[in-house]
Amino acid sequence: QVQLVESGGGLVQAGGSLRLSCAASGSIVLINSMGWYRQGPGKQRELVAVVTRGGSTSYADSVKGRFTISRENAKNTVHTVYLQMNSLKPDDTAVYYCQASTWYDTYWGQGTQVTVSS
Repeated sequence: QVQLVESGGGLVQAGGSLRLSCAASGSIVLINSMGWYRQGPGKQRELVAVVTRGGSTSYADSVKGRFTISRENAKNTVHTVYLQMNSLKPDDTAVYYCQASTWYDTYWGQGTQVTVSS
C-alpha cells in the first residue's frame, strides 16, 4: 500500500506561480513512477506530468515550458515529487491529483485545488 499527501494548491492570478508537493509513504520501494493529473470543471482527468524512478520526465503539451516536475533526490527511487507551475493561465484551473504507480497498482492523492484568476 502507498499513501499520498499533497499540498500547495491555492488561488493565484494569471501569470503567477504555484508549487505543488506530494509525499508518498508506505511501500515506497515499489513505486515506479509518480505524476500529476488534473481535472478541470466539466473536463476529464488528464495527465499533466510524470517522473520515473530513473528520473525520466514527460509532460502534457499544454504545460510544456511552463511546468516542471521534479523528485526528491534519491538514487533510483521516487517518493516525493514537486510540480513547479509558472505562467499560470485560467485554463490551468483544476483539481490536481498526485498519482503513484507500482507494477501492480495505482494510487491517488486526495487532490488539491488550483484556481487561476484572469
